[in-house]
Amino acid sequence: MKNWCWKWAQDEEGMATVEYALLLALVVVGTLGAWVGLGAKIRTALATASNAISQPMG
Repeated sequence: MKNWCWKWAQDEEGMATVEYALLLALVVVGTLGAWVGLGAKIRTALATASNAISQPMG
């Protein structure tokens, strides 16, 4: 059992897949964070622009 555990820990066959999965997860978390953070600012800017356009001048 000990030899099997040692061989399993030393096996690097699936390591690239795990690294790519972790990198993908990091990109997804970063994208979602930017989306949430910028979403509110964009919504506010569009509402301000819409209000400025809909109000009569003068």
